[in-house]
Amino acid sequence: MIQIVEHAPHEGPYAIRTALAAAGLPVRVCRTWAGDPVPDTADDLVALVVMGGAMAAYEDFPSRTAELVLLRAALEAGVPVLGVCLGAQLPAVAAGGAARPGGGAQIGWRDVRMNEAAHDDPLFAAVPERVRVLHWHSDTMDLPAGATLLASRDRHPVQAFRIGGWAWGMQFHLEVDEPAVEAFAQAFPEEAATAPGLVESAPRNWPPWHVTATACSNAFHPSGRAERAARHGRPLDPDDPMAEEHLGPALRAAGWDLTRYEDARHHFLTRAVRAGG
Repeated sequence: MIQIVEHAPHEGPYAIRTALAAAGLPVRVCRTWAGDPVPDTADDLVALVVMGGAMAAYEDFPSRTAELVLLRAALEAGVPVLGVCLGAQLPAVAAGGAARPGGGAQIGWRDVRMNEAAHDDPLFAAVPERVRVLHWHSDTMDLPAGATLLASRDRHPVQAFRIGGWAWGMQFHLEVDEPAVEAFAQAFPEEAATAPGLVESAPRNWPPWHVTATACSNAFHPSGRAERAARHGRPLDPDDPMAEEHLGPALRAAGWDLTRYEDARHHFLTRAVRAGG
């Protein structure tokens, strides 16, 4: 199950959820803005997505403590995490970093630069080196020790990062499309008024968010979990759907025969052929 945590009705996962649905990945949404309780364990999670909100990560709000507990559990267990805006600051705090006021609001379409580390990143490798994205925040953050900076801009240098191998944060909104921008503007008309042409400037059929959303769904897919386990030198959990005792029967039920299976320390490989072929 992929857990999505929302903090406001207008700050949904948009393209991310569309890509997850297209990949056939089950999603469960916790709407903290409607009073939904935050899950108290990461044990059944395939991945965790935490969206943005108007609150500050360095101040108390009703679900903050529970979210930090969930994020720490996910990070410790190696569950893939994606955080957006406030949802990026929270995993940074959970991992030992800090969020703080950024010296004024940043609202509108602005360029960010992908750093060299982004070129080999599973999520950001296909994103152009310079890309125009939606900013809607007034806070910034200091990364925890060991985190990898992936994208920057002169003001608020921390724009995207990775903690370990499979936890990402984006200060900006790469997941939005035109309807999402309209929802933001309707929710915060005074802030939107400070960025003339905000809705009109929203890209249509915008490749970066399609690419990133697809990469996100791939990273959260069970095959991505298998690859992650191999990269970290760990065997698959016996309950993982990609474990041999589960994958073989699933393939046979779909008309395929599993002919090769390797779950080695640094790679994961399977081969299947059509049954009777």
